[in-house]
Amino acid sequence: MLVRETPFEGLLLIEPRVYADQRGYFFESWNREAFARAGIPHEYVQDNQSGSAGGVIRGLHVQLPPHAQGKLVRVVRGSVLDVAIDLRTGQPGFGRHFSITLSASDHRMLYIPPGFAHGFRALENDTVFVYKCTAAYEARAERAIRWDDPDLGIDWGSGLPLLSEKDRLAMWFRDFQSPF
Repeated sequence: MLVRETPFEGLLLIEPRVYADQRGYFFESWNREAFARAGIPHEYVQDNQSGSAGGVIRGLHVQLPPHAQGKLVRVVRGSVLDVAIDLRTGQPGFGRHFSITLSASDHRMLYIPPGFAHGFRALENDTVFVYKCTAAYEARAERAIRWDDPDLGIDWGSGLPLLSEKDRLAMWFRDFQSPF
């Protein structure tokens, strides 16, 4: 496994070692000891999976303390544009975003620590996205920030996205009071 740092402290890109032959492929998507050596928390309490049509945007979501979540995310079918926004007020990256394409074919994963808002755009129909969470979902602690906020300047690609009502009504970044 190769772990690459991003410009944001704690936000890590993971490239697993993939063993491929004529039968297909194999890789470890989770190994507690190997991930702990890489500085990635090993206490996960919830696994989530979503299926999305092409063009769907889910996010930008965050859970507030004491229910803040770290997430280990990957794609098992299709591809996404994955986006994380640093909400940690004491960090130089505060209010900036990191985006990367993740796909089932490249097997890359992203570890998103607590203190980041997270979202993704499905780039293909029938995209399946999975994530391990360090804290359980708590509806009262969840907040959503507008995907199209001009203060964030995220390039989500072309075309109108499919959005949930929650994401359509999300708050502007300037109105988010960060507890991180």
